[in-house]
Amino acid sequence: MKLTDHRNPIVRGLLSFWAPTPASMRGWALASVVVNAGITVTGATVRVTKSGLGCPTWPTCTSDSYIPIAHPEISPLHMTVEFGNRLLTFLVLAVGFACVVAAMRLAPRRPGLLRLAWLQPVGIVVQALWGGLVVQSALHPVTVGMHYIFSVGLMAACWMLYARAGEGDGPVQRLVHRDIRRLAQALVAAVLALLVAGVLVSGTGPHSGDDIASRFDFNIETVARIHADIAYVVVGLTFALLLALHVTDAARSARRAALGLLGIVLLQGAIGYTQYFLAVPAFLVGLHVLGSTLVWIFALRAATATRTRGPAGVLPSPAREPATADRV
Repeated sequence: MKLTDHRNPIVRGLLSFWAPTPASMRGWALASVVVNAGITVTGATVRVTKSGLGCPTWPTCTSDSYIPIAHPEISPLHMTVEFGNRLLTFLVLAVGFACVVAAMRLAPRRPGLLRLAWLQPVGIVVQALWGGLVVQSALHPVTVGMHYIFSVGLMAACWMLYARAGEGDGPVQRLVHRDIRRLAQALVAAVLALLVAGVLVSGTGPHSGDDIASRFDFNIETVARIHADIAYVVVGLTFALLLALHVTDAARSARRAALGLLGIVLLQGAIGYTQYFLAVPAFLVGLHVLGSTLVWIFALRAATATRTRGPAGVLPSPAREPATADRV
């Protein structure tokens, strides 16, 4: 019996990267989205629990051990939290390599999928090395912020792998009017700006990850207002996209994607204002980071729902103007 014919569906699913189908390829891509979003949130947990230097050296946890050991100057809890987050990197890397193997063994092989799949293990290794720089810089807000931005890029690559795995390799075909497509792309850009502004707020606020970590020398009220202003732009663009899709009777999948994004954006806004008025409690900061990853993923989903690709070598229908310049 082949391993991929195993009676246990869990084992069969885990081994599906070795004998992939288009469906299992897409499943592994979705798993990569989930684990990359998850480690982003656990990274925030490290920061809000002041565990950022729970392992004060890198790649070792302490100067003389790769694993946590009793240390008179470090809390065992902080050490466990930070080391646990480091261990999660191996899970994310394993899923990334599973995507690569699945893309390599998929028949027929699709070079576009393989390139997107390789971005995952390469990006994760870069993230791990950058994590060492974060530790060496004593959690400087620039290095911590870039750590998050790298995660945003990785999640985008993972989502594009998921979207492309469900399509063909033909030219891009818009499913909506050209201007609506551009509106969706502008929304993605606005969400990215919102995330960058959030990094500035985070690097200025009270949750640095450790008492010795430095902070941005910005006025917290100012950067918080900038962040909120961009959030209003995102909400407005999301409303506009949803309305445009409804008025033009766009595909149901596109309308559902925009509606889902609106719900997440409004919920994220409620969390943001709550944490502001409650003096930024640690729990809500972690919840806000979870919300930011979901807003980003749902924005990408809304954008990719406005286009598709047919089989390679098949020209788009004359009824739809090709949009080969579109990428997301």
